Amino acid sequence: MSKTVLIVEDEQAIADSIAYALRTDGFTPRHVMLGEHALAALRPAPGEAAQMPVLVVLDVGLPDMSGLEVCRRLRQFSEVPVIFLTARSDEIDRIVGLEIGADDYVTKPFSPRELVARIRVILRRAGVAQVPRETGMTIAAPVAAPARFELRALEAKVLFHGQPLDLTRYEYLLLKTLLAHPGHVLSRAQLMERVWSGAPDTLERTVDAHVKSLRAKLRVVDAQVDPIHTHRGLGYSLASA
Repeated sequence: MSKTVLIVEDEQAIADSIAYALRTDGFTPRHVMLGEHALAALRPAPGEAAQMPVLVVLDVGLPDMSGLEVCRRLRQFSEVPVIFLTARSDEIDRIVGLEIGADDYVTKPFSPRELVARIRVILRRAGVAQVPRETGMTIAAPVAAPARFELRALEAKVLFHGQPLDLTRYEYLLLKTLLAHPGHVLSRAQLMERVWSGAPDTLERTVDAHVKSLRAKLRVVDAQVDPIHTHRGLGYSLASA
C-alpha cells in the first residue's frame, strides 16, 4: 500500500520540514506548490491508483487558489483525507474547513512531528471506517413505513429504501454511528469524538451541518421519512424499532 503524503504548500521551508518529518516516520512525501497541481496529482491515471497519496497536507493560503477551494473540488471526486495548514486560528475558518470535508486543521506555527502524529491518527481512523458487505439494519421511522438502511463497504455505499445515497465520508460515518445506537441519544460531543476523532469540542456545530446535509439526501429518496431525531440541548438519535 502506498504511504505517499502529498504536501501542498508554497513556502519551501515549511514543506521541507514536513517532508523531513514524514521521511523520518516512514512516509514518502510529495510536494507541489499550487492548488491546480495538487488536483492534477490527485486524479489517478489508468494503472496509477496504487501510487495515489494516502493523505493530503493542504495549505489554505496558496498562490493560485484557496486551499478551501482545492478541498471543495477534491471532494467532487475523492475522499482522500485532508489536513489543512493555516495561519488563521478563527473558529469559523476551522468550522468551514471541516464542513467541506477536511479531517483536521493545524494552525501555523506547528510542530512537524505533531503533524505526523495527527496524520497517523487520521489514517488509523480511515482504516477503521470500513464495514462488511451486505450488512443492514431496519429501523422504525416516525411514519407508518419503516426506513430501510443497508450499509455496504466504504466507498461509502448506503442504500436507503433500496436507493443508493451519495454520501461524503463524514455523512457516512455519522449515519453509521447513529445506526449502531438506534434509539439512543448521542450528544454532539460524542458524535465529534466518534466521527471527527481528535477535533476540538468547540467545533461541535459542524455536526449540525452534516446532519442537515444528510437529512436533505434522505429526503430526496423519501420526503415523508426523517428517521433522525433532534433532541434540543442534547443531541441526535435514530428512531428505533
